[in-house]
Amino acid sequence: MFVCALTLHRLSYCPIAFLLLVAPCAARAQDNYEIQVYGAELVPRGRTMVELHSNFTVSGTTLSQDGLLPTQHAMHETLEITHGFTDWFEVGFYAFTSRQSTTGFQWVGDHIRPRIAAPESWHLPIGLSLSQEIGYQRREFSVDTWTWEIRPIIDQQLGRFYWSVNPALERALVGQNVPSGFEFAPNAQILFDVTKKLSTAVEYYGSYGPVTHFDPFVQTQQQFFFALNLDFGPEWEFNVGLGDGTTRNTDHAIVKMILGRRF
Repeated sequence: MFVCALTLHRLSYCPIAFLLLVAPCAARAQDNYEIQVYGAELVPRGRTMVELHSNFTVSGTTLSQDGLLPTQHAMHETLEITHGFTDWFEVGFYAFTSRQSTTGFQWVGDHIRPRIAAPESWHLPIGLSLSQEIGYQRREFSVDTWTWEIRPIIDQQLGRFYWSVNPALERALVGQNVPSGFEFAPNAQILFDVTKKLSTAVEYYGSYGPVTHFDPFVQTQQQFFFALNLDFGPEWEFNVGLGDGTTRNTDHAIVKMILGRRF
């Protein structure tokens, strides 16, 4: 089974201390359907990227809470299709699914994600883009059935190092967390080219609650992944990773992978 992950951009540099500063501020680990830190680069104009994100929760929740299905031993697979319309605009579509021994295979929901980016002609020293993701997920899988995410994306490549930071804001449009307003959910990664074909990365995913008053730290979600990326050529993307949640509200021991192909 293929499991979600990183992107195969070539790398650049960011001080490790910067990632550590971002880490103590994170979000809901993208609900363990599309576990990925975004880079600023878009799918080129006229091209389409098809990705299969998959992940398996080795250790998660074992009981139903707030009407949600438990996550332990759940297999999540997400089909992502992204098309580049111009040098600065793309649109992505997601279809989320879940498979568990007690419920079988189930459709979870769909999201759409338009994204704009600063064009290369601006010659900026860093990559900049902004995505907005809106969509529906069934109540058995999320206490919020309609959600909206605003995700700034900042990245840079220097030599064999690459870094990316996504200080995302999430808002429930329909559901339990509507009164909370926007919640802070940053993601970040540092990537290093070991060889021309292999890179390693540390990824961080967090959820800190409402931007006006963060939740107590023990109630936040904190998750770290160690990932490997293999370069099978410019048209392919492959990543595999192993992650662990460090707070009680976060699933532990998750395996993830991405397989992607550009057309």
